[in-house]
Amino acid sequence: MKNKLLLLLLLVMSPLLHAQQNTCLAAEAAAEITGTGTYTVGDIDGDLIPEACAGSITNPLPEGEWFAYTPSAGFLTTISSDLEVNGDKDTRLQVYIGDCSNLVCFGGDDDSGVLTGTNTSSPLSVFSFIAIPGETYYVVWDNRYSTGNNFTFEVTEVPLPPVTFEEENFSTTGTRRGLVDMNGDFLDDIVTITQQGSPSQSTAINIYYQQVDGTFSAVTTYGIDPTYPPTWSLAAGDYNADGFNDLVFGGTQGVTIVDAISSGTDYAIAYSDDDVFTQRTNFVDINNDGDLDVFVCHDQAPNVYYINDGTNDLDFYRGADPNGVPQGLGVYPSGGNYGSVWIDYDNDHDMDLFLAKCSGSSDIEKRKNQLFRNDSSNGNASYADVGVSVGLDDPMQTWSSAWADFDNDGDMDVFIGSFDTDDAHKLMMNRSEVPLDGQGLPLDGLPLFEDISVASGVQALTKTGVENEAHDFNNDGYVDIISNGEILINNGDMTFTQDTSLDLPSIYAIGDLNNDGYIDLHGFRKYINISGSYLQNNWLKIYTIGVQSNRNGIGARIEITTSGLGTQIRDVRSGEGFRYMGSLNTHFGIGSDTSITSVKVFWPSGVIDLITNPPINQPLTIIEGNNTLSTPSSEKTDLILYPNPTKNILNINATYNLAETIYSVFDINGRRVMNAKLKSDMIDVSNLAPGAYLLRLFSQDNVSTQRFIKQ
Repeated sequence: MKNKLLLLLLLVMSPLLHAQQNTCLAAEAAAEITGTGTYTVGDIDGDLIPEACAGSITNPLPEGEWFAYTPSAGFLTTISSDLEVNGDKDTRLQVYIGDCSNLVCFGGDDDSGVLTGTNTSSPLSVFSFIAIPGETYYVVWDNRYSTGNNFTFEVTEVPLPPVTFEEENFSTTGTRRGLVDMNGDFLDDIVTITQQGSPSQSTAINIYYQQVDGTFSAVTTYGIDPTYPPTWSLAAGDYNADGFNDLVFGGTQGVTIVDAISSGTDYAIAYSDDDVFTQRTNFVDINNDGDLDVFVCHDQAPNVYYINDGTNDLDFYRGADPNGVPQGLGVYPSGGNYGSVWIDYDNDHDMDLFLAKCSGSSDIEKRKNQLFRNDSSNGNASYADVGVSVGLDDPMQTWSSAWADFDNDGDMDVFIGSFDTDDAHKLMMNRSEVPLDGQGLPLDGLPLFEDISVASGVQALTKTGVENEAHDFNNDGYVDIISNGEILINNGDMTFTQDTSLDLPSIYAIGDLNNDGYIDLHGFRKYINISGSYLQNNWLKIYTIGVQSNRNGIGARIEITTSGLGTQIRDVRSGEGFRYMGSLNTHFGIGSDTSITSVKVFWPSGVIDLITNPPINQPLTIIEGNNTLSTPSSEKTDLILYPNPTKNILNINATYNLAETIYSVFDINGRRVMNAKLKSDMIDVSNLAPGAYLLRLFSQDNVSTQRFIKQ
C-alpha cells in the first residue's frame, strides 16, 4: 500500500519537475531539461527575452519562460511543441548560449510544425541542432502570441554519428584537383585547373589561398601554356627547395612538371613529355640523395621517373636504367600501372613503393599488384619486387590503396580498394610480431600480410571506384578508411563499421579547410568536418621542414606516443588515392588523451628528431636537426667495429641485443649512404667507396654510433 501511494505522489508531482522558471538564473540553477523527455509550460510571465532569434521583433519584447539544457554528450537534439496535445496553440521558441549576463542568439523557431489542429497551417515550433556536451542552452518560450501559453513540448536526443560533415557551397573555377599549401604558410589551399580545348591551348592554375581565419581569398589565376593537363592526377612537392610547392600533372597524352617561380607568385612549365599515358603521380626522393624526384605511373608502358641531379634539373628515365633505378619500378612492357603510393612497410626508415594495378589486357600478370622494397644496404638505389613473397600480388582490378597502421601496433597495414564489383575490397594486416630477414621478408616463411577482410567488416562496403585513402576523421587515435566517398570507421580492434549517415562525393581532395585539426574534404563544394564540435577529441598537426632531406620532409616517418593510445605512426607522402592531391601536413588524433609524451621524426637523411611534451590541439613545426636525438658525432663505447679499417665486412660487437636494429652508414658529409635492418652481427660494406664513415645503430631509444674506415 505504501509503494502504491508513493507512486501516486510521484505521478502527481512529475509536472512540477518540468515546470518553467521566470528568470534565466533560476533556470540555470534548476536545469530542468536533463535529457529526452516531455516538459510543460504554464503561463508565460517571466523575464523579457533579450532578443528574438526566431520570428519577428516586437517592441516591447515578449515575456518568456526559461529552461536550461546541458547535454551530457554530443546529440542531435530536437525541441518541439509540434504535438497533438497542443491542439491550436501558437508557440514561439528562442534558444540562447553564453551566460545569463551575456546571452547570444543560437537559434529557434516560430512556425515549422506540421500539425495543424483546426487551422489550415501549423503555428507550432520545431528546432533541431547539434548539441555540444557541456554547453548550456537556454530554451525560452515567449508569449508573442495570445495562444502561446499552457502547452507541452518534447526534447529528443539522438546520438550523433562518429563523423559529421557540413556542406558549404564554395564556387571554384576549373576542375577540383588539390588541397595543399602553395605559398609556404602551411595552410591548405584549394588548387583547381582550367583547360580550354586541346593541350596546345590555354591552361591555368587557379589557387584559393586559405587565410588564418579559415576563409579563402578570391581566386588567383596563373596561366601556363602549352601543357598536358592533369586529366588523371595531380601531385605537389617542393623539388627545387625554394619554399613553394611545385606540381606534376598526369594526363592521358603526357606528363607536365610545373615550377613555382618568383617567390611563389607565378608558375612556369619546367618539363613536358608526351607519350606518357599518366595515371597516379608522386613526389618522392627515390634515390635518397636529399632531393625530391618525380614518379609517374604509366598505363601502357614501363613506369617513368625523373631523378633530381642535385642542381634541380630532372633527368627522365623509363623502366630499368643503370643510371636511374637499375631494377626499375614497374617494368611490365604494356604497363597497367595505376595507383602508386610510397610507404615504409618494413619499418627500416626508407620508402618502399606499392603499385595498384588495373586490367587492360588479358595477361593476368599485368593485373597483379606489386610491392617494391627499397634496399639501401648496398649503398645505391635498388628496389626488389617482393609482392609475391609478402602476399600482396593480388590479381584484382584496383586503382589505389590506403596504407596506415590501423591497429596501432607499429607497422603499416593496407586496404586494397576494388574497382570491379566482381572483386571485393581487401584488408591486409601486417604481422608485426613476425621477425623479418634482411630482405624484409618473414622468417617463418609465411606471407607478411594476412588477409583479414571478412573478419574486419570492410567487405560490408560494396561501393567500388578509384579513390582509397586512410585518415583519422574523428580524431580518436585510430585511422579510418575513406573509399569513394564512403567512410569505414575504425573501431580500434581491427574491425570497421561503415558510416551510412554521410553523403559525400566520390572524388575529393583531403586536408584541413579551416585549420581546426579535423580532416575535411573538397569536391565541388567544401565538406567541413564538424565532428570536433561534439566529440571534442584532441589532436596534433605537424609541419615538417627538411634541411638535409627534401624540404617537405616527404618520406619521413613520424611517431607520436600518448599514455592512453600508445604509439601511432604516419609517413609523409605526396600523392595518395588515385586522382587528387591532399595536404602535406601530418595529422594525428589522440582522442581523450590530454598530452603527448613524445614526437619522433625519422628523416630520409637519417637524422632523428625528438620532441617531448609538445602542446596539443595546435600545429607543431619541426625543422630537421633542431631537436636531434642523435648526431653522427655522438660516439659510444658500447659499440666496437672490427676490422677497422676494413675492405669488405664490418663486424659488430655491442653490449646490447641487436635484434630489430636499424643501421645507417653516413659519409663524411653527413649523407646517409646505407640503411637497412641488421641481418646479423656483420655488414657488407664492399660497395662503399674508400673513405671515412660513421655507423649508427638504432633500436627503440638506444642509439650508438662509431666511426670506421673503408679501404
